Amino acid sequence: MSFVVVYDASVLYPSVLRDLLIRIAQQGLVQGRWTGEILDEVFESLQRNRPDLDPVALKRTRELMVAAVRGCLIVGYEPLIPALELPDPDDRHVLAAAIRARAQVLVTANLRDFPVQALARWDIEPKGPDAFVLDQISLHAKAVWGCVQKIADSWRSPPGTLEDVLVRLECSGLVESAARLRAT
Repeated sequence: MSFVVVYDASVLYPSVLRDLLIRIAQQGLVQGRWTGEILDEVFESLQRNRPDLDPVALKRTRELMVAAVRGCLIVGYEPLIPALELPDPDDRHVLAAAIRARAQVLVTANLRDFPVQALARWDIEPKGPDAFVLDQISLHAKAVWGCVQKIADSWRSPPGTLEDVLVRLECSGLVESAARLRAT
């Protein structure tokens, strides 16, 4: 049985990183989880930062994300929020969801907002996306490589290559992971 991982909005926002993390969960390497509130953050930010994106397409992307990973939505975490303390109180819902899901790892690009000592009480380890993907490569290199290949294969207009995907992952902060994948 794979371990439970909560993906924060900061790692679900970049499209190629989001795609990789979802594919890692689809492969059964981890149980990828998130909440409707986390998705709200992702898609509100996308609408605000990318007004050129079609709202219908964004809604469809959200629906596809939920459909892609069975059991991904965490519910019933809200009563935990008031009792939690984090540097940014607006992030308490993410920790509450991780506690409710009994997650072992919380993947976030905002590690300063999820200090190790605040999460240790709940036996949850905060990990940056690069460190998380590196762990997955160490454990399941062929499966992660296959996920990257599937991303490249899914790009049609224009067609994508493995190198295209690796470059986009680097732009999303996965510098060491991209280098490790190139070396395999």
